[in-house]
Amino acid sequence: MAKTIGIGHQDFEDIRKNHYFYVDKTNFIREWWENGDAVTLITRPRRFGKTLNISMLEKFFSVKYAGRSELFEGLSVWEDARYRKIQGTYPVLALSFAGVKENSFQQARKQICQLIVELYRGQAFLLQTGCLNEQEKQEFSAISVDMENYLAASSLKKLSDYLSRYYGKKVILLLDEYDTPMQEAFISGYWEELAAFLRSLFNMTFKTNPYLERAVMTGITRVSRESIFSDLNNLEVVTTTSKKYADCFGFTEQEVFAALDAFGLSDRKEEVKRWYDGFTFGDFTDIYNPWSVINYLDKGKLAAYWANTSSNSLVSKLLQEGSPEMKKDFEQLLGGHSIRKTIDEQIVFSQLSKDENAVWSLLLASGYLRVAAYEFDGQSGEESYQFVLTNKEVQMMFANMVRGWFTQNQTEYQEFLKALLQGDLDAMNDYMNRVALTSFSYFDTGKGPAKEEPERFYHGFVLGLLVELTGRYRITSNRESGFGRYDVILEPQNARDDAIILEFKVRNPRREKSLEETVQNALKQIEEKQYAAELISGGLPKTRIRAYGFAFEGKKVLIGSPSAL
Repeated sequence: MAKTIGIGHQDFEDIRKNHYFYVDKTNFIREWWENGDAVTLITRPRRFGKTLNISMLEKFFSVKYAGRSELFEGLSVWEDARYRKIQGTYPVLALSFAGVKENSFQQARKQICQLIVELYRGQAFLLQTGCLNEQEKQEFSAISVDMENYLAASSLKKLSDYLSRYYGKKVILLLDEYDTPMQEAFISGYWEELAAFLRSLFNMTFKTNPYLERAVMTGITRVSRESIFSDLNNLEVVTTTSKKYADCFGFTEQEVFAALDAFGLSDRKEEVKRWYDGFTFGDFTDIYNPWSVINYLDKGKLAAYWANTSSNSLVSKLLQEGSPEMKKDFEQLLGGHSIRKTIDEQIVFSQLSKDENAVWSLLLASGYLRVAAYEFDGQSGEESYQFVLTNKEVQMMFANMVRGWFTQNQTEYQEFLKALLQGDLDAMNDYMNRVALTSFSYFDTGKGPAKEEPERFYHGFVLGLLVELTGRYRITSNRESGFGRYDVILEPQNARDDAIILEFKVRNPRREKSLEETVQNALKQIEEKQYAAELISGGLPKTRIRAYGFAFEGKKVLIGSPSAL
C-alpha cells in the first residue's frame, strides 16, 4: 500500500515517525563509513536529498539518538549487524548554511556566527560536567554573533575538543549547503571578504582538528581549492561525475517506476521519464529529480516543480550578460541541440564573469545540463563534454527565464512578434524600438566596447523568438546557407505561415551615411549570399519567403524589407 506523501520534509526522524513516503538511501551510511575518508565534500543539484541524507547521518551516528532503532528498522543499513552496533555511538555536530543569504558580508558573518552560537547552546551541559577548566568556560561563554574572527575560526574545533573529552570519542561533523553563502556573496559583491573568513574557519575545523573523526560537507558547487580550501589537502571531493555515492542522491529509474506502480500511475512512466529523468551521476544514468517526482506522486500532475523552487538569479545574470558566443550556444541548447565544452569542475566564482567555461561548469553542477558524451584526449590530457539540457522541466525553466528578460516590456515584445508574423513593417519598427530602448541594458555587461551592445541584444532577442515561436517555427541562427551565413531563419511548420529571414547589422558611420543604407546592405547580403537557398531547396516558393534587414545604431533600430526600399 502506498504511503502518504509528505511534501517539504527534510528531517529523517520526521519522515520515519510519520511513515511518510521514503526511498531507502541508508546504504549511503554504509558506503560512506567504509570508504573511510576524513573529510568528504559531496556536490549535487538543489533538492536532490542532500539535507535529508545529512539528517539521516546525524540520526544514525549521534549519541542523542542512541537506542532509536525504530528509525532504521526495515531499512537496508539495519540488515547489517555491524551497523546496528554503532548506531548512536558518536558525538555529532550538524549545521546548515542553507539560510545564509545576506546582502552584505557583515550580515552573512553574523548569521554564520549565530549558527555556531546555537551549536554551543545545544552543548551547554558541558559547562556542568567538569570537563572544562575555568578559562575554557570563559571561552565557551565568549562565543557570540559579534565574536572576533580568531574565536569564530577556532570555535568548531574547540567544541569538538570538549565533546570528545566528555564522550571519549572523536566528533563527526556535518555541514549542509556549505556554498550557499558563497553564491550570495558573489551576487552581492562581497566574495573576497567571505572567502577569507570561511578559509580560516574551514582550515581549523577540517584540517587542523585532531578531535575530528570524520566530516561530510554538501553543496551544489565544488568551490575551487584556491578560494577556500587552500590548506585542506585531506578533502575527498565527490562531484556529479564521480563514481562514489552515485545512486545515493536522487532516485534511480527502478525506484521511480516502483513508486509509480505503488501509487497506481504505471501508465505514466514515459511522461515522467521525459520530464524528470536525465541526470547522470558517475556511471549511473537515468537518475530522476526527487523533488519533482515526489510532487508528481502527490498531485498527479506534470509540472516544473523543481525548476520553480529557486530564483535562479545567478544563472539568469550570467546568461543575460554573456557574450554573443555564449548566447549562440544557449540557442543551440534551447533548440534541442548539444554543445561541446572543456570545463573544470572547480568553480572559481571570481572567474564567472570572465571565463565562460566556468559558467558551463556551474550549469552542470546545478543540474541544468547533462553529459551526453565524454571524450578524453590522451595526448593533450584534455577532457571535453558534450552537453544537452537535462530534461523537459529544465527546458521550461529556461524558457520562462528568457521570457523574464522582457518582463518590463512584455506587451511591446508580444506586439512586435504579432507584427512580424503579419508582415506589418511600420508596427515592427515602432515596437522594436521600444523593446530595444528598454532591453539593451539587460544584455550589456558594461565591460565591452559599445559596438558589442547590439550583438548582445539581438542574440538575447533571438532566444526570445526561440521561446515564443517554438512549435510554430523551426528557428535556426548563424548557420551555413548558400554562399554565406545568415543571422536568423524562421522556417514554418505549417502551410499557412511564411518563412522569415532576419539579417542584423550595426551601422558603420565610415561606410554608411544612414540607417537606411545599413538596412539596404543587410538586404543586399541576404540576396547575394542566397540565404533563402535552404528554404527553397526544402520546397518553399520564393513568394512564401519574407526578408527583413535590421539596422542598429546605439539603441535605435530601423527595419526594412525589399518591397519597402
